[in-house]
Amino acid sequence: MLDETLKKSKHKTVGIKQTLRALEKGNVFRVYIAKDAEMHVLRPIVEQCRNKGIELLEVQTMIELGKACGIEVGAAVAALLAE
Repeated sequence: MLDETLKKSKHKTVGIKQTLRALEKGNVFRVYIAKDAEMHVLRPIVEQCRNKGIELLEVQTMIELGKACGIEVGAAVAALLAE
């Protein structure tokens, strides 16, 4: 189960576009990806995390990740930002 850090954090992004934008700015310190999301969509994020040494954690489902972010729909990716 995901910790409460993601839900309670005010410094996060949810979604592919927002996470990619945050990665480009260089202010991400942890990324969560859903195992059931399509890998070809997540590949650019995974590659950037590996290249930059950013912690990458897998979550079982998009629904679980969405709930952890405090939203009513599934999420393929979310990131915690450096404060």
